[in-house]
Amino acid sequence: MEDFLHNMDWVLPLRSDWATPIANGFTWLGYTPFFLMFLPLGYWLWDRAIFTRLAVLIAITAVVNGWLKDFWQDARPDPRYWIDNRVEGSPGRPSGHAQVAVAMWLWLAYEIRKSWAWIVAIVIAAGVGLSRLYVGVHDVDDILTGSVLGLAGIVLFIWLLGPSFDFWRRLPAIVHLAVILALVPALWFIWPPEGPAGSSFYGHTSVLFLLFGWVAGQTLDYRLAPVRGPRTALWQQAIMVVCGIVVLFALRWAVETGGAAIGLPPAAILFLGAAILGFYMTGLAPMGFRALKLMK
Repeated sequence: MEDFLHNMDWVLPLRSDWATPIANGFTWLGYTPFFLMFLPLGYWLWDRAIFTRLAVLIAITAVVNGWLKDFWQDARPDPRYWIDNRVEGSPGRPSGHAQVAVAMWLWLAYEIRKSWAWIVAIVIAAGVGLSRLYVGVHDVDDILTGSVLGLAGIVLFIWLLGPSFDFWRRLPAIVHLAVILALVPALWFIWPPEGPAGSSFYGHTSVLFLLFGWVAGQTLDYRLAPVRGPRTALWQQAIMVVCGIVVLFALRWAVETGGAAIGLPPAAILFLGAAILGFYMTGLAPMGFRALKLMK
């Protein structure tokens, strides 16, 4: 059993010129640029409520994953197996890619409640998890642990959305925002001490600042447009996609560059940038789209 969970020699014979790009494609679905595009596009083009719930679920999952990584300090496979070098300095168990993929894609299937959605979700979640084995940065133990935690996160989230927490949803947005901010210092006190691979506190808790901006922007968006109109033409949606994403990454670059130029600490740049991007996704961008008649 120990050999099955941790030995990676079996991966090398599976690699080929055609399989590697596929694995890299699946593994990209677990990195920040994908989430920065997927979440706002779903909010702009599909359903505001579904993607707000998804943003909350991803935030919870990311924080839990970071805490457990730093708690366990489990070493990744030997670097000689790696194809993906973006993981240097990060512990292995649980796999963040597997945990977030299972929670995110199966949750979307749960929201859609269609057979095709479950098939697509399972294929993508499995593809992301297997891709981390293929690129050699996680062993089977990491993937299985992350997948189980992703499923547990869905069960927890269903409970949080149940009638027991109706009182929370009735509270004003200012309370929600205050609680999100209060979670950061609270997590600081309970975060595991820095281990051999360092600490991922700032990286994983930055998602809470993204959520803070998201909720603030969503509050503005619902105030300006309580009800969404019918979808606009495909050409208008295409303009929204291209312009919205270009501005998003330009804004990210501006915050990082400007913050470094004025001497802000890296953590401050990370937190501030995440909050600004979240507010842009749900507040500023929809307001701009409506002003340009791209969104009704």
